[in-house]
Amino acid sequence: MSEHQGRTGEPTMEAPAEGAEVLEAELVDEDLLPATVPPAAAPRALLDRHTILHPGEAVPTEADIPTYTRRDFEVSPATAERLKNKAAPANTNRNYSSQRRNFAEWCEAMGRVARPCTTATYVEWVASLIAREMAPNTIRTYMSGVRTWMPEDQRPGTTEARGMLAEYRKEWGKRNRVRKAPAITEPMLRAMVDTCDLRTPAGLRDRCALLVGRGALNRRIELADLDIDDIEVEDTGVDLWIAYSKTDQEGKGESTFIPADPAGSPLYDPVSAVRDWLSCLHRMGIHQGPLMRALTSRGRLQNRAAATARGQYVTGDALNDWIRHRAYLARLPGWHLITSHGLRRGGAQEIADAGGDPTHQGRWNPGSATVKREYLDRAQSRSQNPWHKVQAVRRNTSTTPRDS
Repeated sequence: MSEHQGRTGEPTMEAPAEGAEVLEAELVDEDLLPATVPPAAAPRALLDRHTILHPGEAVPTEADIPTYTRRDFEVSPATAERLKNKAAPANTNRNYSSQRRNFAEWCEAMGRVARPCTTATYVEWVASLIAREMAPNTIRTYMSGVRTWMPEDQRPGTTEARGMLAEYRKEWGKRNRVRKAPAITEPMLRAMVDTCDLRTPAGLRDRCALLVGRGALNRRIELADLDIDDIEVEDTGVDLWIAYSKTDQEGKGESTFIPADPAGSPLYDPVSAVRDWLSCLHRMGIHQGPLMRALTSRGRLQNRAAATARGQYVTGDALNDWIRHRAYLARLPGWHLITSHGLRRGGAQEIADAGGDPTHQGRWNPGSATVKREYLDRAQSRSQNPWHKVQAVRRNTSTTPRDS
């Protein structure tokens, strides 16, 4: 309402304009009235089929969700650096990268979303791997690599894919028999050691690798990762500190002892083999770092610090080459199939055949199904073979004097 001066000087009030109403002595245009504020909605309850409420406990609602800020999601520079170098084997990272890249390419070709993928996409992809007749174990690693690539709360279901893989494994097993690396027996080991020229660094190194690898039942990466500081040599044997292994993903470390063989030849004694190789390394000026070293054809150390991601540490493939070369020089049948894994298989087999259990020596998990199936059951089956009784009867019959 506006004020105007009258003839008497007193303010007068104008009549309300048409189309307006009086509210507490003010003119308000109907089109400018404040909007009515609706009553606040109650916070939505947060319940799903996994919720468990105790007696008297209030139902959780959206109002109970905390308010997050950037600080809740950001990590420090030091933590970010650790995440870049988080403990995952280099081979595993390379394999996962390849598997995930192949999956993404397949999804793009099929017009599907790769990440996060649906369960149907995951199942269809596994079916495509089966159609390519890939080995079941390879498919299983592909499945793991892709599934762990997804956000934790959006990973695809695995029931259908695992079911398909289980059926395919049966079919595949009928058509294919997995050929394992031949076990290196004691006579084979001695023949390979006999080829090592102990006047050369390569001969000393390979003899050490053969005797330590078999004595400790090393996986090839365990042998390749051994440091000089991980070795303690005593007259009674060699103590190895295995800092990390397949069954010790947290890197707690474990000690493995290889006893000396005082009654045997020093040529095949692990204590002599380790001492001779350490002395050779010391003469080369090497007192710490990797135990197994790459050498030139002239027996000199190769400088590999910047050559590979492993630096001065040799690869498992390099170890295989050394062992296979010794098998070739020894003229062993099937030498081209022999790898460093044969040292582990051969040693575990001999322990089981003698009535022992190789589980702890080889750092398998207690109760390992692999040890039971591959070594213990096999040794028992062979020792209890019924033909042994037939042969015993034949021997007794041949030595029993006959009546003339």
